Amino acid sequence: MINSTTESIDVPAHKFHLPKRIILVRHGESQGNKDDAAYSVTPDCKIPLTARGIEQANQAGSRILDVVSNHGSSENWKVYFYVSPYVRTRSTLRELGKAFPKNRVLGVREECRVREQDFGNFQVTERMKVIKETRERFGRFFYRFPEGESAADVYDRVSHFLETLWRDVDMNRHHHDPNDELNLVIVSHGLASRVFLMKWFKWTVEQFEYLNNLGNCEFRVMELGRGGEYSLAVHHTDEEMLEWGMSPEMIADQKWRANANRGALNDHCPWYLDAFFDHFADSNDKDGEDVKSNNSYLS
Repeated sequence: MINSTTESIDVPAHKFHLPKRIILVRHGESQGNKDDAAYSVTPDCKIPLTARGIEQANQAGSRILDVVSNHGSSENWKVYFYVSPYVRTRSTLRELGKAFPKNRVLGVREECRVREQDFGNFQVTERMKVIKETRERFGRFFYRFPEGESAADVYDRVSHFLETLWRDVDMNRHHHDPNDELNLVIVSHGLASRVFLMKWFKWTVEQFEYLNNLGNCEFRVMELGRGGEYSLAVHHTDEEMLEWGMSPEMIADQKWRANANRGALNDHCPWYLDAFFDHFADSNDKDGEDVKSNNSYLS
């Protein structure tokens, strides 16, 4: 399932080749980030970048280029972009794309399902302040904005996008040579990126509530580990992940994934079982003992 040229990954080859990296990028500073009043006169989808946001996107392009080219040491890397249809994400892609030679870019696709959370049409500043205070009391994941979406709604559409992404890989819709290292870059928004990671790594709603938003033009690198699992810990440090709001247990899981065989189950990851059950009933029948024995690594 992996690029046969990636010598550090010891998993068997399958009918399709996994991307070496999936990189989630938040857009640069927008006029709405600078002044909330912008949303009251301009639709969210049309909010532009500021001059600072344009510069951030240029710098992000160089940093991402450094990552996908392995600091210039890789000779066979390629990149494919997915982008939210909002003006600020399209502009961010246009600016960061200036860092990439054309022959390294396999393609780009506008993807509506990774757009910003819908907050309603035009946002009145004072009303939105009260609404966001209510959200903090209710919980960020399930609170639905009037005439808009909850983070749970965004989770649903991002989940659908993930299914499409895997079909793209399976059917080689990126048209990449198996000898090349494929990098997928998703230029999106802070919330969409967080729920993407939540879905991918099976984080709980409680864990999501503690996550911090990405800064403008910050990005998260999911990279294939030695056994074929994606992990944030291949590229990012423990300190970075702590700053993002990840718990020590979540970080330990990422470090495990960096070396785990694809499809393996982390029996030391507490939310897989321990977070949901206090204890199990004792089983006295033989079939029950067999099941317990076969699944002892789950507890």
